[in-house]
Amino acid sequence: MASIARCMRAARPSSLSVLRLATVSRPAPRKYTKDHEWIDLSADNKTGVIGISEYAAEALGDVVYVELPEEGKEAGAGDAIGAVESVKSAADINAPISCKITHINLELEEKPGTINKVPEDDSAGGGWIAKVTVDEQGVKDFEALMGAEEYKEFTASEDH
Repeated sequence: MASIARCMRAARPSSLSVLRLATVSRPAPRKYTKDHEWIDLSADNKTGVIGISEYAAEALGDVVYVELPEEGKEAGAGDAIGAVESVKSAADINAPISCKITHINLELEEKPGTINKVPEDDSAGGGWIAKVTVDEQGVKDFEALMGAEEYKEFTASEDH
């Protein structure tokens, strides 16, 4: 299955609205991958929350199905942990960092469209995908990801 970024290139809408970044206070700044996943880390760098970006959710269109990761699964950075299907395409959800899945957002099984409404909301009722535990390698992976401003510039360019 293709990554979110590849599906977006194939089914890119003629225009996307300006990226709106969440402004909720967080212990560590949210980071993004080039494949349009995001991750928040806790202040102690031991746990995190993963989802897909608002940009990706908008580009995919109406999400009709989310294949959630398996709890207990360990993943390396870039490994496929799930998938999202929309009326336009299907794409893998990749782990942004090395991590272990501890909780999944079961609400997405019944209401996959939540991803379109609040893709970057990591609270109850939000469009987050999974909660994870993080080891030293995961923290190193996190440091290499894009911050919000860099991601905004990335999505504004033609290189994704």
